[in-house]
Amino acid sequence: MKYHIDTIPVWDAVKQDCECFLCALETRTEQQEAERFLGASVMEPDIRIQVNRQGFCRNHHRMLFGMGNRLGHALMLESHTAESIRTVSACLNDIKKAAGAASGSILSKYGRSGQAVKKSYEEAVGRLADAAGGCILCEAVHTYMQRCCETVLLLWENDSEFRRQFSGTKGLCLCHLADLLRLAPQVLSSRLVPEFADAVEKLEKPNLDRIQEDISWFIKKFDYRYEAEPWKNSQNAVQRTCNKLRGACLPEDQASSGR
Repeated sequence: MKYHIDTIPVWDAVKQDCECFLCALETRTEQQEAERFLGASVMEPDIRIQVNRQGFCRNHHRMLFGMGNRLGHALMLESHTAESIRTVSACLNDIKKAAGAASGSILSKYGRSGQAVKKSYEEAVGRLADAAGGCILCEAVHTYMQRCCETVLLLWENDSEFRRQFSGTKGLCLCHLADLLRLAPQVLSSRLVPEFADAVEKLEKPNLDRIQEDISWFIKKFDYRYEAEPWKNSQNAVQRTCNKLRGACLPEDQASSGR
């Protein structure tokens, strides 16, 4: 399989020494997308329209704020807030109407009329929840990672060198493991799906056992009987275990004895 714009990032990621190479790729992509939204994209009308409609989740607001570009962040917030006010005002108006209709009707809890009022109320609340729950950055990262997972499967199917690199990694976090296995029947030829599942099992099980041993040894080091023993590979076992089970959330390069 030839190198091209989609395969190069995956090749770079699979060579990294971490608990999930797809998490490493996702983290890099998330950083790049955040920089893009705070950079020249601030002034692009089509991007602003999307941001106005979806906004950012709390985690990505925290990330954007931490990047120090207050003006870029404020510019995004200004127009998104204006759009949010229009949406919230419309939702609250519909909610008030539905609530008033329900309280003024003896059929508010019974019969078709009551059910229609209840549906109108719930739909308006649902629109309000949607306005608070969107995130254009989450969507961008998710879309890109879907393509990356497809690329991983195609490389595994068509490139023997990639298979060798893949089998030499520390495995995947459980989230990306599920993503790959979910996509496998859609991307791989049917005869290769069992082979891929077998390859993943042989890769993942030993690495989960390794994580289990490291976290157990980390705990033992707090027992005075093991105080003189070496830490082995357990000093950052807490970080790596969290990352393996739930996806990259803690920096693996920060060793901490916890004492």
